[in-house]
Amino acid sequence: MKRNDKVLAIRTTLARCAPLKAAYYGLYSGSMSVLCHLSPIFLNRFRHRLAWGRWPNLEQPTTFDEKLQWLNLFWQHPLKARCGDKFALRGFVEENQLNHLLPELFGVYHSSEEICLDNLPDRFVLKCSHGCKCNVFCPEKRRLDWQQTKTNLDSWMNRDFSMPAGELHYGRMTPCIICEEFLQNSTENTLPLDYKVFCFGGRAYCTMVATAREANGTAKLAFYDLEWKRKLPYCIPELAAADDIQRPAAYEEIVNCAQTLSRPFPFVRMDFYSIRGRARLGEMTFTPGACVSADYMTECAQQELGRLIELPDPIT
Repeated sequence: MKRNDKVLAIRTTLARCAPLKAAYYGLYSGSMSVLCHLSPIFLNRFRHRLAWGRWPNLEQPTTFDEKLQWLNLFWQHPLKARCGDKFALRGFVEENQLNHLLPELFGVYHSSEEICLDNLPDRFVLKCSHGCKCNVFCPEKRRLDWQQTKTNLDSWMNRDFSMPAGELHYGRMTPCIICEEFLQNSTENTLPLDYKVFCFGGRAYCTMVATAREANGTAKLAFYDLEWKRKLPYCIPELAAADDIQRPAAYEEIVNCAQTLSRPFPFVRMDFYSIRGRARLGEMTFTPGACVSADYMTECAQQELGRLIELPDPIT
C-alpha cells in the first residue's frame, strides 16, 4: 500500500469511530506540542518524515512542502500573522480597498458567553480567528445545538494552534470569535465551492477547487490551470473530483483580487467563494496542510509548485 493510501485509510477509519478519533488526535496533538516546545524545527522535520517517508532538506529546499516549512520557520514576517488571523485580515483587505470581498460581520466576541444567540440572524458562521478548522456553520438557527457550539468555541479559544503542527504564525495572534454571514448560492443549506488560488509573489498560478465539502472536514478536490482550460495532475486519485467543474462566474475577479492581496508574500493560498457572480474572500492560508501535503498532493505537484517559490531573506 502506498503512503498516501495508508494515510487516507487511517483517516477513514478514525472518521467512523468518534471515541477512537478523539483519543488518537488527543494523543497525537499532545505529543506534537511537546516536540514543538522542544524544537519547532525538529517537529517540522519529523512531520515531513512521517508523511513522505523522507527527511526534508531545509538547507537547500526544493519541493513545495520543504519551502513551506522553510518559510514557516525562517520567514516570520508580521504580515503573516495579521493576514492569517480571520479578524485582523479584514483590516488588510480594507487597506487595499477591496472591502466588497468581505462577508458581512455580525459581531466580534472574546468568549462564547458574550454571544447572544437571539440577536443573530437565522443563518450565520462563527469562526475562531486564530486557527484552522474551528468554524461553526449554522444554516438554520433553530436546529443549532447551542450548548455544544459553546463547548466547541470555548475549547478552540483556549487552544494554541501553533503547537500541534508547529505553524508559528498562529502563536502571534490574539484570539477572538467572529460571526459572519452564511455564504450560499442557493436556498439549499449546502456549503459553496471553495476556490483556493495558489499565489507566488503576487502572481496566481493555479486554482484548487474543493467540492462536496463538509464542515471542518473532507472534500473532493481538483486543480485547474490559471486559464481554467485543463486539469493539473496535482491531486491524489483518492480525493480527486470525478466530474469537471465549471469555471466560476466570479473567476476573473477572484484571480485579480488574489494577486493584489498576495503581493507581499513569497507564497500564500488565497481562498475565495463565488457568490451570485461576485467574489467573496474566505481566508489567506500560509501553511496549507500544516506544510505537509502528502495526504492530498502528488509528487508532481510538489516539484512544480516548489519551483515557483522564491525564498526571501530570513526573518526570525
